[in-house]
Amino acid sequence: MISKDTSQGHRKRLRERFIKSGLAGFHDYEIIELLLTLGSPRKDCKQQAKEVIKRFKTLRGALSASLEELQQIEGVGSHSAFGIKLVWEVAEEFLKQRIIDKPVYKSAKEIFDYLSYSMRDLKKEVFKVIYLNSQNQIIDIADLFEGTINSRSISPREVIESAIKYNAVSLIFVHNHPSGNPEPSRNDEQVTRDLVFAGSIMQIRVLDHIIIGENRYYSFAGEGLIEKYEEDFLNIRIRDRFGTKPSRYRAKLFDPELHWHP
Repeated sequence: MISKDTSQGHRKRLRERFIKSGLAGFHDYEIIELLLTLGSPRKDCKQQAKEVIKRFKTLRGALSASLEELQQIEGVGSHSAFGIKLVWEVAEEFLKQRIIDKPVYKSAKEIFDYLSYSMRDLKKEVFKVIYLNSQNQIIDIADLFEGTINSRSISPREVIESAIKYNAVSLIFVHNHPSGNPEPSRNDEQVTRDLVFAGSIMQIRVLDHIIIGENRYYSFAGEGLIEKYEEDFLNIRIRDRFGTKPSRYRAKLFDPELHWHP
């Protein structure tokens, strides 16, 4: 059995290592151990930390686990689990503030670099909207939808209403693939096309839709698809202008009784 003095000396050495060199050289379980000691300062947390890493595989997995999942580990109480989740949420908020403070959006990689930390380990798909002004400065970022991303779950009307609320001139969409593979599905392509059409009707431009996977991403703009969908919309408007039947996209955007299924 580890004595009280021995465990206190071990915690002290961990803290001194961190103060001297940050997290360089730390094992994942040692980082978790440090976090657990914040909630249980007089308790030896080494074994619990190893159990956390054994259960969630990596530091990222542990940090992104829910409070309920963390507390399923024997010896990890509510205070310790709260400390781990607080670190995760603070880091996510820091990255959000950092991207908002960027003067101008320039590339999909920038968005990936700032959001991959908080999105790549999510167990559900989360659909974010980034609102930009006329200088491509980011106004704010919001989570609008959660769950499987398809034409039934994503409402173009809600997206446009939120854009108007923020007085946004353009939008960037971001969502994650829990599988780790960022390649778009047919649903992803259809939803993106729908949103480009809806934005075009309201003169709110969609700059990109970025899918975040495991250490990589997919950019609809980078693949030329945003431009293609804009051309598709223009062709439909030309047909409407010289035909007699109004565009079904315009009708479905403004009629709340109709579902958006192109």
